[in-house]
Amino acid sequence: MDSLVIRPLDVTDAYMTYLFPFSFREKDRQKLMEQLEKHHFTFFTLEKEELQDMYYGDDIKISHEELEQFFLPFIEDKLFPPNTNNRGFLRYSKVVEDYFTYELNDNKFNFIINSVDIVLCPFGIGIITIRAAMNQDQETLTRILDHISHFRVLEPKLSFDKGSKIHYKSKVFQTTNELVFDYLCQPLKPFIIHDEKLAGYYGSLPYFEDERMHTSVFLVGANNTEITEDQLFRLAHLDGMDIEGCEFISSSNSNYVKRYVSDRIHDRWAPNTYIIASEHTQATISNKKKESLKQEISQFMSVHYYNLMLHYYYKIMLLKVSFEHSEVSWAKDKRYVEELIELISKFYSRYYFEEVSARSEGKELTQQLRKVFRLQNLFNEVKQTVDDLYRAQDNQSDKRNNSLLFMLTIFTVVSGIYGMNLVIEDWKGKTDWAKVPGYSFFEWIALITSLTGIGLAIALVGYTCGKGIYNRYRKWKRDRS
Repeated sequence: MDSLVIRPLDVTDAYMTYLFPFSFREKDRQKLMEQLEKHHFTFFTLEKEELQDMYYGDDIKISHEELEQFFLPFIEDKLFPPNTNNRGFLRYSKVVEDYFTYELNDNKFNFIINSVDIVLCPFGIGIITIRAAMNQDQETLTRILDHISHFRVLEPKLSFDKGSKIHYKSKVFQTTNELVFDYLCQPLKPFIIHDEKLAGYYGSLPYFEDERMHTSVFLVGANNTEITEDQLFRLAHLDGMDIEGCEFISSSNSNYVKRYVSDRIHDRWAPNTYIIASEHTQATISNKKKESLKQEISQFMSVHYYNLMLHYYYKIMLLKVSFEHSEVSWAKDKRYVEELIELISKFYSRYYFEEVSARSEGKELTQQLRKVFRLQNLFNEVKQTVDDLYRAQDNQSDKRNNSLLFMLTIFTVVSGIYGMNLVIEDWKGKTDWAKVPGYSFFEWIALITSLTGIGLAIALVGYTCGKGIYNRYRKWKRDRS
C-alpha cells in the first residue's frame, strides 16, 4: 500500500454556496411571501433579465436562457414559475454584499456574502441559500476547507466546532445560526416550524435537526497546479485542519482514496477541471485562470445550483416521508394514513423525476447526485411505504366490510325465516305499546329485529354523511395548515 501524501494547493478564488432546509406551514405561505417582499426580497423569474447579474458577485452574470434550455420542460415549469400563484419552487432573493471575518482558534478567514435566497418548495419545505466568496487574494486549500467545514455548522455541539466568532462591522455573531436567522433571514424566523411532534404530515425536520448546511464550492487553483486525488478526496469530505491545527485528511489508505475519488468524480473536463460530490458537498475545482472560467462559474451559479437544489429537495422529501411513516401511530393516527398516501402519490407524480435535463452533461451530473444522495434507495423505501399503507388500508377495510356483512347476514336470515314479513298485527294503524309485554317469543324477535335494523340503517347513513363532512373539513384545514 502506497503512503498517502497531502499535497498543498493555493487557491486564488473560492465561491461557496450553502443550502439549509426548513419547514413552514402552508397556511402561512402568503404571509411569509409578504414579509419577504417587505424586507426587500425579490421574487425571481426568468422574465426579469435585470436579475442575471444581481446576486452572484462582481463580474459574474448568469444566463436565463441557459436555465430555460438546461432543464426539461416539465421541470422548468416547476423550477421557474412565472408568478407566486404557482405552487412550484418560489425563489425570493436579496442582495447582501456584506464583508465578514470568520475567526476560530486564532485563524481568520475573510469572506463576502453576496446574496441570500429563500426558496419556498412544495409541501411546506423551504431551502435557504447563502452565496459567499473568499475576500482575499490567495489562501491555502487547507484553510478554505477548514472555514467551510466550521461555517456550515449552524449550532455547534462538538467541542471541535465551538468557539467561533463571525465579525461584521461592530457586531459579533457567536454562531452561524445567529448570522442566518438574526441577520440574513430575520423575517423567516417566526415562520419556521420547530415542533418535534407531527401535526398531520406537516411536521418539523427532526432528521435534519443536528445536520449541517449542505455546501457547493467552486475553487480556482493558482499557477496551473496539478489537481491530485488527495485534494479531491479532501474536497469531498471538507477535510481542513484537525483539532491541533494541522492539515488533515480523513483516510490513511491511498487505495481507498483512489477508489473513493474514482467512484464519485466527474472528470469530463480533466485534467483542468473536476467535479466531485458527496452527501454533504458538491465541489468544482479548476487550475485554469479565472478569466477563462467565466462560463464555468456562471453555470456553477445557475444550472448546477438548480440541479443540486432540486435533488437536495428530493432527498429531504423522501426522508420526510420515511420519517413520518415511522411516526404514525396506527392506534391513534389512522386518519393520517390516507393523507400520507396522498402526499407520497402527489410528490412522485408531480415533482419526482429521474431525468431532469436534456443535456448530456446535465444527465451525468444528475446521476452523480442521485447516487451520492442515495435517492433510488430512499425512493424504494417510500414505494414500500406506499405498498404497506395500501395493504393496511385494505386490511382495515376488509375488517369493516366483514363486520357489516355479518350483521346484514343475521338480518337477512331472520327476515328469511319470517318470509320477509316482520309486521305484527298490533303495529297496523296506531301502535299500542301497552301490548308489547305480552308478545310471544317470535313477536319479540320481530320487534327487536325491526327496531335494530332501522337503528342500524340510520346509524350507517349518519356515519357515512358525517364521515364525508369531516373528511372535507379535515382536507380544508390541512390545506390551510
